[in-house]
Amino acid sequence: MDDNEFGNLILRDVRGQYWRLCPEDLYCEVVASGREELDGLATNQEFLYDWYMRDLVDQAFQRFGALAPGRKYCLKIPGVLGGEYGGDNLGTIAFDELIRASGHLAQQIAGLPDGASVKLSVYD
Repeated sequence: MDDNEFGNLILRDVRGQYWRLCPEDLYCEVVASGREELDGLATNQEFLYDWYMRDLVDQAFQRFGALAPGRKYCLKIPGVLGGEYGGDNLGTIAFDELIRASGHLAQQIAGLPDGASVKLSVYD
C-alpha cells in the first residue's frame, strides 16, 4: 500500500487488516483493523512523525544524497539489536535485500527476551 525512504511498508492482508513492516526495528505489526482506522492514521501526528522519519531521512540524505531507484536508506545494525539511529550506522541498501535481511534477522531473534545477548555473524 505504501513505503517510506527507510523501507517501511504498509501492507493489507486478506482480512483487510493493515500492517506496518519496520525493517530498522525488525517488526511487522497491525496498525489498523480496517480502512477507516488506516485513514485515521493520516491525521495522527505521532504516527506520521514516526512514519516519515524526517530527522533520520535528512541525516541519511546529507550522507548519501538522493536514493537511486530500488534503494532505501537503512540502519546497518537494526535498532532492536543496539544500532544507533544515525551517524555511522546509516547506509543504503537494495529494497528487496533490506526486506529479506530484516525478515531473516527478525526470525532469528523471535522469542528472545528483552536484553538477551545475541551474536551477529555476517557472511558474504
